[in-house]
Amino acid sequence: MDSVHVFQDRAEAGQALAEQLVAKKYDKPVVLALPRGGVPVAAEVAKALGAPLDLVLVRKIGVPFQPELALAAVVDGGDPELVVNEDVRRLTGVTDEDLAEAKTRELAEIDRRRELYLKGRDRIPIRGRTAIVIDDGIATGATARAALHALRRQEPKRLVLAIAVAPADTVESLGTEVDDIVCLESPDPFFAIGLYYRDFSQVSDEEVIALLKQEDAPAKDTLALRDDESLPGRALDK
Repeated sequence: MDSVHVFQDRAEAGQALAEQLVAKKYDKPVVLALPRGGVPVAAEVAKALGAPLDLVLVRKIGVPFQPELALAAVVDGGDPELVVNEDVRRLTGVTDEDLAEAKTRELAEIDRRRELYLKGRDRIPIRGRTAIVIDDGIATGATARAALHALRRQEPKRLVLAIAVAPADTVESLGTEVDDIVCLESPDPFFAIGLYYRDFSQVSDEEVIALLKQEDAPAKDTLALRDDESLPGRALDK
């Protein structure tokens, strides 16, 4: 790990990502965070780009007897997007009933977060814009992949994934899902995401709400409303 940068905290990771993303001069960017850990990172990027900040509401579904092992992920929406890692499913023997139960449970948590984080807040349309999806780190990529599938259906002009740290093979596989990908660190071997942060304390619901309020500048709301071709946005979660 000597050659891998360890971030002080999520804010530092966001500032480093922002530096690279500003240089790319994306057209009409919208910053979309994966809650909760991705929100402090995304807030720094949104600030640097002068772009609106929104959430992608997506939840990982772990294997019942090994929750940290990603089996699938589900994304909020009128027709919730479920992406299943079939290799993990075959190896673990998870049944359709187990998967359906887990999906229902995680959608309930998405409902809770939507109500808590986004109540009364206008959604940011992404059709015809550059949608930049941000997280503090990615391991298997299951959660991010589900989010990207759902966002692609909303017809952004360009879909970008920006992350602080991820394994090289995950970055490569997710590269096929997006138009551009930015990853600050791809250590090999890869360990837990938290090892690449000095401060990786859990992000609270209150911090997410505060960061969203902080980013709700009138100029950003006006930018979204001026886009005549945009459709009403939809909240998506982690």
